[in-house]
Amino acid sequence: MNAEDGPNLSAPVRTAAERLRVQNIFLGVIAFAVVLFLLVQARFILISLAIAIILFSLTSEAITSIARVRLGRLRVTNWVASVVAVLLITGAMLALSAVVIAQINTVLTITLAYADQGQRAFAELFGWMGEDVEAAVFNSLRTIEISGWLRSAAGQAGNLLSATVLISLFVGFLFAERVWFSTKLVNLLGDPVRAERAGNIMGSIIRRVNHYLLVKTAVSAVTGLMVWMVMMIFGLELAVAMGILTFVMNYIPNIGSIIATLLVTLVAYVQVEDVQTASLIFLLTAVVQFVNGNVIDPMLMGRALRLSSFGIIISLAFWGAVWGVPGMFLSVPIMVGLMIVCSHIPGLRPIAILLSREGLPDTDAANPRR
Repeated sequence: MNAEDGPNLSAPVRTAAERLRVQNIFLGVIAFAVVLFLLVQARFILISLAIAIILFSLTSEAITSIARVRLGRLRVTNWVASVVAVLLITGAMLALSAVVIAQINTVLTITLAYADQGQRAFAELFGWMGEDVEAAVFNSLRTIEISGWLRSAAGQAGNLLSATVLISLFVGFLFAERVWFSTKLVNLLGDPVRAERAGNIMGSIIRRVNHYLLVKTAVSAVTGLMVWMVMMIFGLELAVAMGILTFVMNYIPNIGSIIATLLVTLVAYVQVEDVQTASLIFLLTAVVQFVNGNVIDPMLMGRALRLSSFGIIISLAFWGAVWGVPGMFLSVPIMVGLMIVCSHIPGLRPIAILLSREGLPDTDAANPRR
């Protein structure tokens, strides 16, 4: 009997394999949709948890060092250092929330006072196109319900205190569980070697994220201070608010500094109603942002953050769509963690290579411990 006349066993096998592959793809799409739904629905809790984990990682090593200090015969215990850390973090967050809410109230009050003047000044920018165009733009701006938008913004600011309380609770429980992390990791993985490797991965993530946040905070604080000085030199209102806005927006990669510069220029133009003065303020603010963001920031950051610029934009867009503005702030830390984790999993290493800038996602991943 010829081979052509024999039973064809490869066809059923190939059909079953294709069916299984399609089924896996379908299940993957469903799982992604479910996870995305949960991320959106639980955004408030998850954002608070992510911020709490970042604050915990920033202070955990310092608390461990403090716990080793001896004052004569007295020794600072772990729980005392943890309680002090939680109280300090809570106090700092409440103070920061109070400052932000006070500045938001100031901005809302001054915005109402400058509403008509701002609409008129913005319409005058289109005066070169003719009086009819200028009048049309002014009439369009008059239809905007500024008071309703401001009330909505004030309501959103009220969630800041709720988030502060929730973050403080998360940080407190993380510190309470800190002593048992290594034991739980060993029991979870069932192998001390695997647990040690997982601990090294988490340590690498924590070190890079902490370095990024510390450098970003320092550079953003200097940038905000310099923007405040520029506005004070020109005798403009909302100098403190614009300084805080610049500080906060600089945490958003790539586009945060651009948005902050445009907002500062717009606020200055509404107050001075002079294009040349507003252009000078724009130039000074842009120079400050360029020097701090493109010279000092990369110099201090070094090679600790080797992320692809395109990957940062994708992460920024995704987390911005899922979690809004807080997601933009957290996009880079999340991307760092994802890149390092993928670099230690052979099947996911191509993703880590795509997310990294030079195709070298993690130096520790080059020679993984087996």
